[in-house]
Amino acid sequence: MEIVRASVEDAKEILNLQKLAFRSEAELYNDYDISPLKQTMGEIQEQFKTHIFLKAVHEGEIVGTVRACEKNGTCYIGRLAVCPKMQNQGMGAILMKKIESYFKPNRFELFVGAKSEKNKHLYQKLGYSIFKKEQYGCGAIEVFYMEKSFKAI
Repeated sequence: MEIVRASVEDAKEILNLQKLAFRSEAELYNDYDISPLKQTMGEIQEQFKTHIFLKAVHEGEIVGTVRACEKNGTCYIGRLAVCPKMQNQGMGAILMKKIESYFKPNRFELFVGAKSEKNKHLYQKLGYSIFKKEQYGCGAIEVFYMEKSFKAI
């Protein structure tokens, strides 16, 4: 497996993987109206203009992805997605470490659903801590905003 920077030509495969990987999140909350499942091809192609996308490639197939952008000293990481059949094998941690290496911000920030215990555990293991809680959408989903300061890296 190799992790490399993705290009806009990868958008369709990344979007398909994202929708596959985030289906379990939707099931966890019984809410299929979450933004990773609703994102369009046009929206993801537009994100390539402002974000760095990484892809994990195994046997010619994209099996993992993450994206990030930096604004005002904060790197915002989002949409970490790993093919369900390859989850819990360390790929998420590898993708996170690799995307962090592209940036030199004062801090990193991401968010995770409160019920997403495995994801929350992964981020905490990587040095992130919860700094804010909010209700998402109609209030049915609680999200934890997590950060890692530059000093912790």
